[in-house]
Amino acid sequence: MTDTTDYLRARPGEQPPLLYPAYGSTVKRAPQHAPLRIDHSLSEVTGPTFGDGWAGTDNADLTRQHKGEPIGSRMIVAGRVLDEQGRAVAGTLLELWQANAAGRYVHELDQHDAPLDPNFTGAGQMVTNDKGEFRFVTVVPGAYPWRNAPNAWRAQHLHFSVFGPAFATRLITQMFFPGDPLLEYDPIFHSIADPAARERFVARYEPSLSVVEWALGYRFDIVLRGRAATPTGV
Repeated sequence: MTDTTDYLRARPGEQPPLLYPAYGSTVKRAPQHAPLRIDHSLSEVTGPTFGDGWAGTDNADLTRQHKGEPIGSRMIVAGRVLDEQGRAVAGTLLELWQANAAGRYVHELDQHDAPLDPNFTGAGQMVTNDKGEFRFVTVVPGAYPWRNAPNAWRAQHLHFSVFGPAFATRLITQMFFPGDPLLEYDPIFHSIADPAARERFVARYEPSLSVVEWALGYRFDIVLRGRAATPTGV
């Protein structure tokens, strides 16, 4: 029988508030009334499984999806998906999407004045192995302007969606890069009040993951819920 107490809730300041005025979109979409607390039931603590029934294919190398090489610096991002007890979450689906090296997404609503790359779509997916590990090959995304404030630019980032072992653990987050000067001005990054939790957004450069004269390597572990959870970032 599943123990519904396994999924601990984050402490104040460890996740972004629904309304954070510095991030303009939240003003439009935040609920107008206080949320109701609902105790977890079997519906929340179970979820989809992918280890045996995954109908798709791993697509973890975003630089090999087209006939030519994409423009930009290659990078490897690897890590583990963990539960709140530090245990590996095996056989769960990760999806990654990002802007290209010029800071533009392959999306009809992205009309910013930067080139599209015919050899880079910016989306990948894979299922974690039995140790909860994942590894993507891609290019370093560019910063891009957005209309959150005058002359606002998004810090470089990747988006991740992780299903986890239950619907209560589903996580959509962002990965930022260490030392990026735009982090100081990024309201999504600063919507996390707790400094230690905020740093869980940031990947770690790891030379052992780099490939000599070919790609930079970054480690980004993702923790689903609990006291060390990776913050939500949409």
